[in-house]
Amino acid sequence: MDRKSIIGIVLIFVILVVFSLINQPSKEEVEAAKQRRDSIAQVEAQQALELQKMQEQQELQNAAMETDTAAQNQMMQQKVEELGAFGTATAGTEEFTTLENNQVKITFSNKGGRIYSVELKDYERYDSTKLVLFDGPATKFGLNFFAQNRSISTDNLFFKQVGDAKNVVVNGPEVPKGDEGRIKFNAENPGGKESVTFRLEVAPGDFIEYTYTLSYNSFLVGFDVNMQGMNSYISRNQSYLNFNWAFDVPRQEHYSRFGEDRYTYMTYKFFEDEVDNLDKNKSDEENLSTSVKWIGFKQLFFNSTIIGDQPFPNAQVRQEKYDYEDNNFYLGNFNADIAIPFNGTQNEKVGIKFYFGPNHYQTLKQYGLDMERQIDLGYAIVRPVNRYVIIPVFNWLRRSIDNFGIIILLLTLMIKVVLFPFTYKSYMSQAKMRALKPEVDEINAKFPGQEKAMEKQQATMALYRKAGVNPMGGCLPMVLQMPILFAMFFFFPTSIELRGESFLWATDLSTYDSILNLPFSIPIYGDHVSLFCLLMTVTTIISTKLNQSATTSQGMPGMQTMMYMMPVMFLFLLNNYPSGLSYYYFLANLITIGQTYLIRSFVDDEKIRAQLQANKKKPAKKQSNFQKRLEEMAKQRGVQTPKKK
Repeated sequence: MDRKSIIGIVLIFVILVVFSLINQPSKEEVEAAKQRRDSIAQVEAQQALELQKMQEQQELQNAAMETDTAAQNQMMQQKVEELGAFGTATAGTEEFTTLENNQVKITFSNKGGRIYSVELKDYERYDSTKLVLFDGPATKFGLNFFAQNRSISTDNLFFKQVGDAKNVVVNGPEVPKGDEGRIKFNAENPGGKESVTFRLEVAPGDFIEYTYTLSYNSFLVGFDVNMQGMNSYISRNQSYLNFNWAFDVPRQEHYSRFGEDRYTYMTYKFFEDEVDNLDKNKSDEENLSTSVKWIGFKQLFFNSTIIGDQPFPNAQVRQEKYDYEDNNFYLGNFNADIAIPFNGTQNEKVGIKFYFGPNHYQTLKQYGLDMERQIDLGYAIVRPVNRYVIIPVFNWLRRSIDNFGIIILLLTLMIKVVLFPFTYKSYMSQAKMRALKPEVDEINAKFPGQEKAMEKQQATMALYRKAGVNPMGGCLPMVLQMPILFAMFFFFPTSIELRGESFLWATDLSTYDSILNLPFSIPIYGDHVSLFCLLMTVTTIISTKLNQSATTSQGMPGMQTMMYMMPVMFLFLLNNYPSGLSYYYFLANLITIGQTYLIRSFVDDEKIRAQLQANKKKPAKKQSNFQKRLEEMAKQRGVQTPKKK
């Protein structure tokens, strides 16, 4: 090795030594590196510990799963022993399917194969949320029977849906404007039809099947119960199966003392007989031992009704009504246990329908099942007045007018025009009574005191007969108008057409119009002030003042006070009633006041008095039966009737 090579190697060695000295880490860097190594070692130790814990947890879970599986197998075995062939249907996961058209949306649960909830698409609750007739797991819907000496309830068993569709929609042609929700599926507007089927299979070929069918633009839902091979399981001594349907009834309207609560009760129609109902005001139940065509779960503006293709042999219906202070979301609970015939044959099918929809008179009437009787239109002569007069006129006005305030105004005008002849006759009778007041005052002075009341009454009747005045002439026209008055009292609170319709300051004509909410509640009156009710009261007092007969206070002194007390009583009562009703009475009072001034403008009281005085000079008319009865009563009491001059 030469000198140059040695020098080169030495230089390289020196360079390496110098480079290593220069790049040697400081004490701080050495400490940091040590900390990093310690951290990495700690993380690796933590990961190893967590991995060990995960393995232990997995082992525990596996053991628990084995235990659960064993428990489930044991429970399944118990269910099979408890429910026999139906025990295998106790296991499953609840799933939901919907069937809807342009009117309703129905949700089904595979648990029980039942109707889980029903939504009406064109309506909302008072708080603007979806209007659902019933909803939730508390709904009871299914068959109850004995099979293999075991009690079976299908609403606790899992059905399998036939088909995979989870949202079935029924389509159809566009509904003419103005007819939305008012017509049903028909030949002229066929639309479509869809079905959803659930099957509870007990064994191959043996099953209970529920098929639900919905047509376009219809509120009716077909419900076919098909039983295949159930005669091998159901006890032979059973001639009926029990179908139980029950649910809590949600509140749909704003609370009022005289509102939705009083119109929520169960109704039913006996086969080829009348429609009846449970008590409207309290919890009640009834055992319907004769055939029933349908049973309705009725609210103020909506109802859910079960209808048999063939009459149900018997049923038991129960309602529990809730107090608002205790439960302000639900109105009550409805429950129907219905007998369904079972003949014990290999194949059996029962046809049932449900109506889920509004209490709209024409909609219910078109099905021909008397379901419109669920709408409370009054009794005796009042209901026919509503059916054949008020409702047809109201619907006729609706065809061309959208504003319900104007419709009520025109309806009121038409009624008052028709009744004007009776109003005129009543006014003329009162005018004649006023004309005879001086003579009546003389009779009252001649026969003072209660001991001469009969003589005074006979003398007064003799005066009226001689003057040709019928003292009942003013009452009879009022009696004839009473059916209209009461018909309106029933019509407006139950008219779904007014629901949600506003007019002037009233935001909803189907409930009260509150212009002031009180910080306290007045008994009967409530905690608000209804302006239409106030206006009705004021105009009633004015109308009473204008039309009171001058002879009324003489014949019955307390009557005048009563006439002024009545408007005040109605103020307290109607403050909670629909504003549409108070608005109608207010309009009727205004028109009556106008008619009174109109009649007074062309009726001459002096001329009437002159005519009555002339009548007194004519030969006495034949004594009326009423006068004869008065005289006979006087004779029985030992009172001598005045002799005719």
